[in-house]
Amino acid sequence: MDLVSGVTASAPSVHPYSGVAGRAAPDTGLRVVAYDFGVKTTMVQLLTTLGTVTVVPAGTTAGDVLALEPDGVFLSNGPGDPAALAGPAAAVADLIGRVPIFGICLGHQILATALGGTTYKLPFGHHGANHPVQRLETGVVEITSQNHNYAVAAGSIPDAETTHVNLNDGVVEGFRSLKAPAFSVQYHPEAAPGPHDARYLFGAFRDLMLADPAAAARANGAR
Repeated sequence: MDLVSGVTASAPSVHPYSGVAGRAAPDTGLRVVAYDFGVKTTMVQLLTTLGTVTVVPAGTTAGDVLALEPDGVFLSNGPGDPAALAGPAAAVADLIGRVPIFGICLGHQILATALGGTTYKLPFGHHGANHPVQRLETGVVEITSQNHNYAVAAGSIPDAETTHVNLNDGVVEGFRSLKAPAFSVQYHPEAAPGPHDARYLFGAFRDLMLADPAAAARANGAR
């Protein structure tokens, strides 16, 4: 069942740059388009520390997203089975390689699908705020908040590498594409299960956007 259509926004909305941690600061000039698959308010708030955010309905086409001239596209969390979301997966597939992409939870699963990966239903879903996830690059273990019943099949995504794993059951908790500026995590870095272990991912998204010379120029005041 497509559960996203019952929770997504009916029309786009614009959320202005808020400054770092809510402090007033000059606009970064960056523009983020966030797909609303069931997006949380905290996600939007954190994204506005990077730049101006336009939240768009789940059915928005790649062409309509690109018409907004984004420096990055964010894929939000949401309910249900990613296999029921062929339209959003096709739109994301059209965006890959054309703009940096960051996905969380359902957005992680949709990005995996768009890159040719597969998903499956967990025998026991991940729910709660004490899931240990290891960041493979550093070996550091993050304490994470999770709420999902589906997962990305390990090794199913062509030209991608796993970046995070769940230490309870080995589920893929994060990956990045090796051919395009795109990455995602299964857990909720915007949540606060005690520490803020994973907030660095929003900074990683900003760095990915600024890796584009045109976006960097706009962030320096050209836009």
